[in-house]
Amino acid sequence: MKEQTEIGKLKEGRYMIIDDEPCKILGIATSKPGKHGAAKARIDAVGIFDNVKRSIVQPVSAKVYSPIVERKQGQVISIAGTVAQMMDMKEFTNFELEIPPEKAGEILVGNEVTYIESLGKRKFD
Repeated sequence: MKEQTEIGKLKEGRYMIIDDEPCKILGIATSKPGKHGAAKARIDAVGIFDNVKRSIVQPVSAKVYSPIVERKQGQVISIAGTVAQMMDMKEFTNFELEIPPEKAGEILVGNEVTYIESLGKRKFD
């Protein structure tokens, strides 16, 4: 799910969609309007799921989409290699998530963990 907003209303730490990927905004730099043009904003962001740095330059009045990022609770049902089978604690749906190397010791069978979901993608928080 996503909602439309203006670039001028975005703030650091919020989320926006760049190249169909939800990204967290790292910094915003705005220039003054010129003689014949509108003020422009340069936004530097990093992808939530792929950690790729992206930047865009657009007028402050341009419309962009910001994703709805949800933090949810899930229980680890089983672990096979680097993949954990999870069950959402509210909807009781099952799905699989890749376990990042830095979280390998923390994710154990039977534990409840927090994960992030946005635009149909999920990852451990």
